[in-house]
Amino acid sequence: MTLGARAHATDLHVVSSGGFAQAYKDLSGPYERASGDHLVSEWGPSMGATKNAIPARLARGEPVDVVIMVGDALDKLMAEGRLEPGSKVVLANSPIACAVRRGAAQPDIGSVDGLRAALLQAPRVAYSDSASGEYIKHQLLDKLGIRKQMEGKAAQIPATPVGEIIAHGDADFGCQQRSELKPVKGIDIVGLIPQEVQLKTEYAGALVRGSRHPQAARALLRFLAAPANADAIEATGLESVASAH
Repeated sequence: MTLGARAHATDLHVVSSGGFAQAYKDLSGPYERASGDHLVSEWGPSMGATKNAIPARLARGEPVDVVIMVGDALDKLMAEGRLEPGSKVVLANSPIACAVRRGAAQPDIGSVDGLRAALLQAPRVAYSDSASGEYIKHQLLDKLGIRKQMEGKAAQIPATPVGEIIAHGDADFGCQQRSELKPVKGIDIVGLIPQEVQLKTEYAGALVRGSRHPQAARALLRFLAAPANADAIEATGLESVASAH
């Protein structure tokens, strides 16, 4: 994909949340080669209270040109005036999956009853402090009717990927967006949670208001959303909103 050369190469500052991070990493090299620009990349959750969270970075005035994050959280920043109006580009949807430590017995979570049993039988359960974890904490446990039974053995993990907690042996079972579990070594992904209780999280990018490189920022978002890159995005466990065919 040819982006067209600009007069001077640009250092473009990008912050991506974890759900789209692997897709962004896989596509950043091709983008740099096609555009001649250099991507200065940082990582942080779309929400939450950690210092690396994207809202906290923007509140501190970090020099960011593009954010890639959960769509609902992006919309909130847009409404607050921190992002360039009309610059939102939807990139992918991310379903929730669950995992166990590599080699451990894998429960059958293909049904709602199976997922409920897996959560109840696991001694320690982990979920994230971002979109999927907020859904699990505030809605899924109630849908499954097991909120009280999970008290004391289910933990919401700030900042660290749930897969790493499982791989290190600090949890026996955990759920997060599939695209965040896939890059983690030392775990086995059991599967997606059932469609009846599934939540797919939208990922989108936008320009930060006051970006010094709006042309380059828009070019990056166009590249990430291009149908030619749909297969690369889907290879990371996301569902691309563009068709490659």
